[in-house]
Amino acid sequence: MKWFVGLGNPGVQYETTRHNIGWLALDRFADKYGIKITQSKCKGLVGEGNVNGEKVVLLKPMTFMNLSGESMRAYMDFYKVPIEDLVVVYDDLDTPFGQIRLRYQGSAGGHNGIKSAIQHLGTQTFNRIRMGISRPAPGFDIADYVLSRFTKEEFAKMPQILDRTVEAMEHMLKEPFEKTMARFNG
Repeated sequence: MKWFVGLGNPGVQYETTRHNIGWLALDRFADKYGIKITQSKCKGLVGEGNVNGEKVVLLKPMTFMNLSGESMRAYMDFYKVPIEDLVVVYDDLDTPFGQIRLRYQGSAGGHNGIKSAIQHLGTQTFNRIRMGISRPAPGFDIADYVLSRFTKEEFAKMPQILDRTVEAMEHMLKEPFEKTMARFNG
């Protein structure tokens, strides 16, 4: 079993913002495999399915970004799922737009959703897919930037970015995270 947690903010005003790219990736995966992310559980919305014989859980915390770890901890405690099967999918300012980077440990790097995850999970060691949104121009407020919508040019590239992320998610269902990291970080 793998449980993928996409980070984002609830509400229509945030649907297509940079901070919600993790949710967009989960939605793309869910659409491909007919998984409905509609069950309200553990301070989030959950969808469950079976992909090529592997149980998959998709979780969107509904706590707002800064409290994402509350939902992850609630899910982990209630369902007794191991942290080794967790993959967090989220936006990353330090990864160029359109690229993904996989990691299995590290600091929050200023990302409040990851900071909350580390706090509530009690470790910095968990699998991650960082989806690049690049940094804003100098002088542009970071909070305003991550809560802004993608440009038309960026949005036009979104299908291939989401497909690449889904491909990485699929790969880790059949291969160890390290092999997936080697393939998708290269």
